[in-house]
Amino acid sequence: MAAPFVVSGPSGVAIRTRLKGLRVEDEYVLAAVGEHLGSLAAGDLKQRCADGLGHDNGRWAQRKRGLTGLSSSRWAGSITKSTHDQWALARRGLAAHVQGLQAGIDMLAHRLCLPVGQKGSKRAPGGYRSRREWHAKSRRLACLTARHAAALADFDSGRVRVVRGGRRLLNTRHHLDQAQLTQEQWRQRWQAARWFLAADGESGKRFGNETIRVTDDGRLSIKLPAPLADLANAAHGRYLFACDVGFAHRGQQWADRVAADRAVA
Repeated sequence: MAAPFVVSGPSGVAIRTRLKGLRVEDEYVLAAVGEHLGSLAAGDLKQRCADGLGHDNGRWAQRKRGLTGLSSSRWAGSITKSTHDQWALARRGLAAHVQGLQAGIDMLAHRLCLPVGQKGSKRAPGGYRSRREWHAKSRRLACLTARHAAALADFDSGRVRVVRGGRRLLNTRHHLDQAQLTQEQWRQRWQAARWFLAADGESGKRFGNETIRVTDDGRLSIKLPAPLADLANAAHGRYLFACDVGFAHRGQQWADRVAADRAVA
């Protein structure tokens, strides 16, 4: 038998909380920063999709330099990284879609080649039960073949389809009665979903994050983008919120991490 060993723990965990007791000024700053960074993220995603397979590290650095002047170096890094991850996820989803279509085409083609009514086995399916079903599946095969050709062309050209805010929420706009939402309520959700307010941490920095910082005693502050620097109420272009942040789940682990200045996203 092999010698016993201890499996290493997970590399990261996600915990969440709610911001309670926000002032009107706090809500205004959150909305202003989220809307400004969201517009930058939308433009950066458009450029990344336009680059397609021709994207490289030089192009990535060029996009980041263009965003730095409109926000900051750290915000630009967070936006470009999020854009890259979003494009890569859409690319993997398209690849899985192509594979799924090919698997359906192969199965339909196999069963259509068999005589009508032929029984299958445990390892392979048989033919279709009637001529009517055979004809319907032949039309289905033609449909899947056309969809597969279009998806494969998009994959080979590096084209992806991404909806900032989520395709499900976008489709909800056409079914407001079923969702029990008014147009104004849907618009608020749609705008909020397209905002951007996320920053990766860095080990060695104070409390593990220079951009969105939560201290060990629960004080929350953010580094404002350059165009919104006039909203700062603390030193070095930062905005300090009135609310206190606390984590009921894994709170002690979080406190130990930020006290040691380890990265927190």
